[in-house]
Amino acid sequence: MSDTIIRLASKLAEDTMKVMDETGNDRFFMEVGEVIGASSQTLEEAFLTEIRVRMAERKARKFVVEKLTEHRSKLKAIEKQ
Repeated sequence: MSDTIIRLASKLAEDTMKVMDETGNDRFFMEVGEVIGASSQTLEEAFLTEIRVRMAERKARKFVVEKLTEHRSKLKAIEKQ
């Protein structure tokens, strides 16, 4: 894939995630993908990959934070004993 496609897909995914965060519409990226796909399947695929990567990273980061919080809570409980 060309650098242009990757750069455009990345920026569009970033902007789309911002809209999703602000509006609470977690499926908005599907609408954007449909609009892109009508003109460029290549850009659509790159965009959806960028979205999936960002969503996976958010999910993983949330999991990591939750596990660390849980661990620290257990330590505090042990220290109080």
